[in-house]
Amino acid sequence: MPKGTILIIDDEADLIELVRYNLVREGFSVIAAHDGESGLRLADQKSPDLIVVDLMLPGIDGLEVCRRLRSESRTFKLPIIMLTAKSSQSDRVVGLEMGADDYITKPFSPSELVARIKALLRRAAGFEQPLQLIKCGDLTIDLARHEVSCGNARVDLTATEFRLLQMLAAHPGRVYSRSDLIDGVLGSNVAVLDRTIDVHVMALRKKLGESANWIKTIRGFGYKFQEEDREE
Repeated sequence: MPKGTILIIDDEADLIELVRYNLVREGFSVIAAHDGESGLRLADQKSPDLIVVDLMLPGIDGLEVCRRLRSESRTFKLPIIMLTAKSSQSDRVVGLEMGADDYITKPFSPSELVARIKALLRRAAGFEQPLQLIKCGDLTIDLARHEVSCGNARVDLTATEFRLLQMLAAHPGRVYSRSDLIDGVLGSNVAVLDRTIDVHVMALRKKLGESANWIKTIRGFGYKFQEEDREE
């Protein structure tokens, strides 16, 4: 029985076949599309377990694909990995803000992509929370409903952003190193740079607006969630 169905959206046929070969060898089922529109149709029709999408696509690009996937109830929570030939931090931040859970810069190792896919699927399958709320000022984190709101406005976070916020907010005052956060949010078996967490934090802070002040940077080390009864 397949471990899950992976949808690859990329206009490079050779890359699709390389990724397909490595995923099938690991026990996954693979479906593919060569442009954004057909990829969105497959996502709706086939209900894959995870989507790998290239940033640069003919027609609508990968950012728009992510935005549309996150705007539809059927695909809102699907884990998404973005492939990009652009390595600047601003490009990665935009991808995460549009809804990607992770990104890999081309050229990449197929084994690294497979590891990232496995880690995201493990998190998506095992992420179950007790019925409880975390409230800090106007910020409310509903662990059971997997929802975040600031005041009366709902904040749409990716699964990775939610896990990051939950990990920090569940232990206010505790300082987490970047390595701690990588292990807790992305998985200890995934080889990623420390800066990956910085990019996720930047995207999370932008979405939280004024409530982002709860997340404090510990220079040269990592991050913590500010305790409610203490000012800095």
